[in-house]
Amino acid sequence: MFENLIESKHKKQRTLGQTVLSVVLHVLLVVGAVKATQGVAETIRDRPVDTTMVFLKPPEPAKPPPEQPPPDVVVAANPPPKGFQTVVAPTDIPKDIPPVDLSEKPFDPRDFTGKGVEGGIGTGIVGGTGPVTGEVFLEAQLDDPVQVISQPTPRYPPVLASAGITGRVEMQFIVDTTGHVESSSFKVMKTSHPAFAEPAREAILKSVFKPARFKGRPVRQLVQQAVSFKQQ
Repeated sequence: MFENLIESKHKKQRTLGQTVLSVVLHVLLVVGAVKATQGVAETIRDRPVDTTMVFLKPPEPAKPPPEQPPPDVVVAANPPPKGFQTVVAPTDIPKDIPPVDLSEKPFDPRDFTGKGVEGGIGTGIVGGTGPVTGEVFLEAQLDDPVQVISQPTPRYPPVLASAGITGRVEMQFIVDTTGHVESSSFKVMKTSHPAFAEPAREAILKSVFKPARFKGRPVRQLVQQAVSFKQQ
């Protein structure tokens, strides 16, 4: 057996100069790599950025609602004529002060100028032929006041009927140009018992009247009526 290993190839020992040269080459490679990376970063940094600003068109504001006409302007398919009202002197002098109705249309001096078509209103339309609405007449002012066509018998409250209590209800209401009672105008002026008020109201609202007429045209009339509750 061999006591000594046989070296396949003899390695030469590096000299000091070779070692220094190797170190210098490695340092140069590292520095070159750093410089190359830095150059790429500077190139990307210097690349122009697209700063174009795009302005989006804001949504159009919602259209405002159409303006409503003033409350004193007549808007209708067939408006009443522009003109004036006439004051009719009552034939009977009232003995009592008439009740004050706050829901009634206030006095408008424009309706009594004497200009335009007689029977019209100040806010009417020139050439209009429609009926005048909104005015409320008293019986003394009318040529033909309202007349009852049909009126149901008021419902007698069972408790009052069994007790034999009779009563009377005095009411005030407006009959429109179609012969029906305007429910919002109904008002109890006087009643002998509160339980009679609602049955009287029911009967009046179900009633049918012949509309009042003034100068040949139907108008609204303020009516005062009493209903009695008596056992048969």
